[in-house]
Amino acid sequence: MFNKILIANRGEIAVRIIRACREMGIRTVAVYSEADRDALHVHWADEAVCIGPPPSSESYLNIPHILMAALITEAEAIHPGYGYLSECSSFAEACESQGIRFIGPPHSAIAQMGDKALARKIAQQAGVPVLPGTPDAIRSEEEALRAASQIGFPLLIKAAAGGGGRGIRRVNTEEELLPALRIAQSEAQAAFGSPDVYLEKYIPEPRHIEVQVLADSHGNVLHLFERECSLQTPRHQKMVEEAPAPHVDEVTRRALGEAAIKVARAVGYQNAGTVEFLMDSNGNFYFIEMNTRLQVEHPVTEQVTGIDIVQWQIRIAAGERLPFKQSDIRLSGHAIEVRLTAEIPEHDFTPSTGRLSEWTPPGGPGIRVDSHLYTGYSIPPYYDPLLAKIIAYAPSREEAVARLTRALHEVRIEGVQTTRDFLLRLVQTPEFLQGRVSTPFVPRFLRGYAPIGGVVQ
Repeated sequence: MFNKILIANRGEIAVRIIRACREMGIRTVAVYSEADRDALHVHWADEAVCIGPPPSSESYLNIPHILMAALITEAEAIHPGYGYLSECSSFAEACESQGIRFIGPPHSAIAQMGDKALARKIAQQAGVPVLPGTPDAIRSEEEALRAASQIGFPLLIKAAAGGGGRGIRRVNTEEELLPALRIAQSEAQAAFGSPDVYLEKYIPEPRHIEVQVLADSHGNVLHLFERECSLQTPRHQKMVEEAPAPHVDEVTRRALGEAAIKVARAVGYQNAGTVEFLMDSNGNFYFIEMNTRLQVEHPVTEQVTGIDIVQWQIRIAAGERLPFKQSDIRLSGHAIEVRLTAEIPEHDFTPSTGRLSEWTPPGGPGIRVDSHLYTGYSIPPYYDPLLAKIIAYAPSREEAVARLTRALHEVRIEGVQTTRDFLLRLVQTPEFLQGRVSTPFVPRFLRGYAPIGGVVQ
């Protein structure tokens, strides 16, 4: 086992990893930008190293500085968390070249799954259903027109190097295709450093279902069941996740798990990963991508399986064998997570910054809060607006919803605008209460939303 791990991240996920390491008796090294000097993860880690100015490109994405911090502190491994460098194959490869263990999958698996068009092809070859679409990135406008006529409208243009819900444009007619293609290629280049895009059939009212997998270096690949992640902002950012997914029968649940394992085996996967699917109104599911990292929503799976995913990421990276079989993993109860963010929903989720004059998180039976906040903390304007993840767990979904609603009412946060009220009203809608939502639901809900005391336009 490792003696010291450097955490190449910030915010709540850095705090989450520090907690896992403390329970395992592992020392931690935090890295931080000048803007994060007073961040909680800096105070909690055993050591801390400043790696650059506030912009992420000069700090949390600065590979030489992060590697140097690991070398000078004699860290044996680096945990990338999620976001930033967690799905950067060149970073994983650079860690290994310096004799530092990357706590994640092999760089080859990251590279293969990072190319979304290639990932589709790998899944299809593994016998996993995929949506109709182009097998490779679009190379010309003529090719796009031919492919679109075969796929049919509406369709999606997706960045081949995309992820996290970014780089996606919907096209409803042939007339919209070429202008949208040019914009999508430009956006993909700006966001991901590659203009490659591919076309994919659009499913109306789809559900976003994902399956958590764990794979060790001894050939064992297991799934930890599925999560429902259909409640997303208009920019495809997830807001609410739950496990297990409502209204998924045991036959479909088993098929989803088996499909996820096929994808993981096809790329020689190791460590924790998530295979994502779209599900249509008939219960048919289709592979869309694999996230080769820890997911923001991993706590709901931990709650219903009793498996600490972060600790198993570390154990797998250290060469340990998974001690349980698929039949040993059982679902127990229901868990729902909401992402509390510093955003203004009625203003297109514009970020909000400020100094917290009060932060009182919820508590009580069945409530878990993953956060990096404290009263007096100043939220910097440079990073993701995630403030806290509030997770409710109970024996049934109905009880979990009741606990979540109670917990959101308990939240006290002053000094910054947040999505608390929006989330509170969202989880009280009839559609959510019945577990009958799809990815277009939040954009529709948003059109009629006004803050408390406001007027619906």
